[in-house]
Amino acid sequence: MRAQAFVLLAVLLVTFGGCATKKEPFTEAKELLAEGKIDMGLASLEEAARKEPDNLQIRAMLARQREAIAARHVLDADSARSRGNLPAAEQGYRRALEINPDKERAQEGLAGLDMDRRHVDLLKRAEELMARKDYAAAEHELRTVLQENPNQKDARRFLHQITEIEFQAEKVSPALKTAYKKPVTLEFRDAGLKSIFEIMARTAGINVVFDKDVRQDTKTSIFVRDTNVEDVFKLLLMTNQLTHKVLNENSVLIYPNTPAKQKEYQELAVRSFYVVNTDVKQIVAMVRGLVKTKDMHVDERLNLFVMKDTPDAIRLVERLVAVNDLADPEVMLEVEVLEIRRDLLRNLGFQYPDQVQISMLTAATAAAGVPIPGDFRISSAGVNGGTSTIDNLTAIIKNPALIINLKQTEQIVNVLANPRIRVKNREKAKILIGDKVPVVTTTATANVGVASSVSYLDVGLKLDVESTITLQDEVSMKVSLEVSNIVKEITIANGGLAYQVGTRTASTTLALKDGETQILAGLISDDERANLIKVPGLAELPYLGKLFTSKNFTRNKTEIALLITPRIVRNISRPARIDSDLHFGTENAVGARPVTLKKNQPHSLAMSSSGAAGGAGFAAQAAVPMDEPRPPREREPEAGAGGVPVVTLVGPEQVLADKEFAVSVSLGGSDSLPPAELELSYDASALELLDGGEKSGSRTLKMGKGGGGAELRFKAVSQKPGTTQVSIKGVTLQGDSGLPEIPLPPAISIDIR
Repeated sequence: MRAQAFVLLAVLLVTFGGCATKKEPFTEAKELLAEGKIDMGLASLEEAARKEPDNLQIRAMLARQREAIAARHVLDADSARSRGNLPAAEQGYRRALEINPDKERAQEGLAGLDMDRRHVDLLKRAEELMARKDYAAAEHELRTVLQENPNQKDARRFLHQITEIEFQAEKVSPALKTAYKKPVTLEFRDAGLKSIFEIMARTAGINVVFDKDVRQDTKTSIFVRDTNVEDVFKLLLMTNQLTHKVLNENSVLIYPNTPAKQKEYQELAVRSFYVVNTDVKQIVAMVRGLVKTKDMHVDERLNLFVMKDTPDAIRLVERLVAVNDLADPEVMLEVEVLEIRRDLLRNLGFQYPDQVQISMLTAATAAAGVPIPGDFRISSAGVNGGTSTIDNLTAIIKNPALIINLKQTEQIVNVLANPRIRVKNREKAKILIGDKVPVVTTTATANVGVASSVSYLDVGLKLDVESTITLQDEVSMKVSLEVSNIVKEITIANGGLAYQVGTRTASTTLALKDGETQILAGLISDDERANLIKVPGLAELPYLGKLFTSKNFTRNKTEIALLITPRIVRNISRPARIDSDLHFGTENAVGARPVTLKKNQPHSLAMSSSGAAGGAGFAAQAAVPMDEPRPPREREPEAGAGGVPVVTLVGPEQVLADKEFAVSVSLGGSDSLPPAELELSYDASALELLDGGEKSGSRTLKMGKGGGGAELRFKAVSQKPGTTQVSIKGVTLQGDSGLPEIPLPPAISIDIR
């Protein structure tokens, strides 16, 4: 029976003990949240809220925790979404909605995930289109993505790549890729400019288009041998106030070099320049002064400028900015300031009282117990032979009556300051080691009152350094050193304080190499003072006089030493000539490349001698250009096709009697063409060759190596209308050239009217 009672008691104790140890849900929730067990803590909070629905504290805490935990899940989901982990992002958003169904950011995140999945498909398609170089279609897909999500990184990156590719394609201007650089020999006197260009075009295999304002009657003279077609082409343009524009690999447009035509044909570009180290206004002033660019915009806030000009001018400005926008040199100033001060104080001797006070002793002072070091009475004869006693006079001496001074103090103070300051070139560096002493100034104004203001006086060590860094790694410095201290305070009439300040100043200019140390010393102050206090009369006694003398001796000695070491952190190097010597172009064509004739064979600009009688030929005979426009003739074979030489013969179809005209002859099409002779035939009874020499009806034309061209002047001498012909009868190449037989051009028929 007792055993059963014992068991029952044990069960009851365990039951009640378990109930006693079981914690409240709210308390348990707070502990779990503090330990970082978010889900378990939130579950305990929800249980506590169900048990105590009217407990405002539990409900408020539950609302806060739900919001905080949901916000954390949303933040993690946003991070996963930005990394492209869409499944993890979806899980985070849904967990946030489970905790807080009203979480708007989670709902927006789920909607955004659908958009991201659609964007992924579009980006894959855009990448495939870029691989096929279909940039227009890829750009369309990318802009669709960016329209919905402007911050999509992959879309922005792909679009940047497309923009860069298109920019590089537009930046590379078309270049002629025909026989534009082959050597040619031209000898013309007062020839038609268009005829010369036509011969050069046939020789180089290019198409030439003339603007309507190019004059038809322009004449020019040129004598060159074995000269690059490109150089001759540009030289003719420049000397006749013309310019050209490359249309494609084998076509050029020629137009007058006038401001009006430049506006019509010359390409312009816009470029933004970010200036980093220099004031943008200085760079803009340089560009306007040198390049004469008018269309410019300056943004001082961003330190950039935007200019509109020709590509050549923009390239020139780009190099100018690169040469002049350099970081300012900087120097680190290592300064050591050493102040050595020695103070000596010696105070020896007996110090006696310097005054005795005599006053009346009253009952009040006696009752107060005023100490009297000594007193005496004075008796003297009174009036009418009587006597009088003066017993109320008392002599008082300050305690102590005698002081023996036995004091000697020696003090050595070393003050070391080692500041380091980094400063730009031609800028001032200031160092102050000391105190700012307040100085109160009082101003009294009638009918207003008294006003006080406080200013501060710098006392201590002040150092001002202005550095100039040279290209030889030397630092030129203007150094100003001032050492000041308060000597004494002076009380002014209204109770304020003024200060007497002692100052030592040194200024100098010096030049130091990088890492060299300069010592500025000698600022010494030596102050010596002696003060003797003597008892009159007694101090003059021999031997005993020292007992009545007190001597106070003070000596203060201060020395300031300044050590300064410059260390160049960054310097500019003298730019190489290839970087600083920039080609400017001409006044009208800024940045354009120079028109030059490359190195040629000797006598390349000399005229060949005219042929003599007996069939001695000539290289080229000058002729008067045609007065009438020449209609297009039967198309000759393309110059240079397959490397086969081609002979061209161009002349008018109709001329007037007794009028002069020109016939152009050219040989080209092969760079390996040796010197050649062309036999020209004409009807001497109808035409007269106006170059002197034989007028036999035939003429031998000598062409140089690589071919050439010539223009012959004729005059229609037949008085009757009719038709005559000019033809090439044969071509003879010197040596064994290995070239096939050169086809002859058809004869030209000329109607004389």
